[in-house]
Amino acid sequence: MFLLSLVGFCVILYYIVQFCIFYYLDSDFELYLLSKLGKPISSLKGKVVWITGASSGIGRDLALILAKHGVRLCLSSRKVSDLMKVKQECLTASAGSLQSNNILVMQMDMLEIDDHQKYFDKVIDHFKTLDVLVNNAGRSQRAEWNTIQLKVDRELFELDVFAVVNLSRLALNYFIENSVKGHIAVTSSITGLVAFPNSATYTAAKHALHGYFETLQNEALGVDATIFCPGPTATNFLQECFTNTPGEKFNKPVGTDDKRLTSERCAELYAIALANRTPFSWAGTRPMNFIFYIGCYYPNVRRFLINVLGIANIDNLRNGRPLGAR
Repeated sequence: MFLLSLVGFCVILYYIVQFCIFYYLDSDFELYLLSKLGKPISSLKGKVVWITGASSGIGRDLALILAKHGVRLCLSSRKVSDLMKVKQECLTASAGSLQSNNILVMQMDMLEIDDHQKYFDKVIDHFKTLDVLVNNAGRSQRAEWNTIQLKVDRELFELDVFAVVNLSRLALNYFIENSVKGHIAVTSSITGLVAFPNSATYTAAKHALHGYFETLQNEALGVDATIFCPGPTATNFLQECFTNTPGEKFNKPVGTDDKRLTSERCAELYAIALANRTPFSWAGTRPMNFIFYIGCYYPNVRRFLINVLGIANIDNLRNGRPLGAR
């Protein structure tokens, strides 16, 4: 009886610890441990990291924290004026460890897939090498499933999936052909593992990315791949995200009472994941981490929680608003 009681106590204790971990931490447990005991971000000093979608949000803040640790950077997006501002911020953050030629600003539209090789060659011509490609460019979506026009599905997949896959294949082949121990990262989302309401196309696109990059991880090609999944993060992501109609933007700015993970903290955790070459990492604030954990491992409980909270409250949590807000 004592042995059975001990086993029962250990099981209960295990779940209590799990609850505390996923309720109070702002990342998965592995990433938390790596932030304390793993390789520091400074281990990337001198490496060349290319960040797409670097003009704002997580991409911008990731560039800043890497620059602070002496990482050479290629910053690309469609908005070259914003990139120039980010470059100046990075030079300041580097405190003299980086010079102007250590940061390449490159105007690039990810949808110009036929020009990806030209962009890639420009990076190699400038730095003579590439160590890490961070696929950060992309857009989200807010729309009811039945109202989404098929053209939106196609446009979102072109940007969030096919453009990412094409650029990643160029990087992968470069790494293999030049015997570079390269690293490819992709900014996914917690919707890549748990389907949340009102983002059907975005959720499907992130699921597709997981399929592509988990397969890459399993093919043992000598290149590391990181899938980084932010939970709701306080950026202007919602301003640019798709709706159900082609050409339309959701256009919701960050509110003053936003409770989501800060972009700066998300970027710090992302940089730790890059330094440690984690296959999979995620980040977010409570209670989303707990809901995410439940959603991954207890799908029946997930459905129960969604029914109890309701779609409106799920949207509130994702958009940084308090429960019950309208």
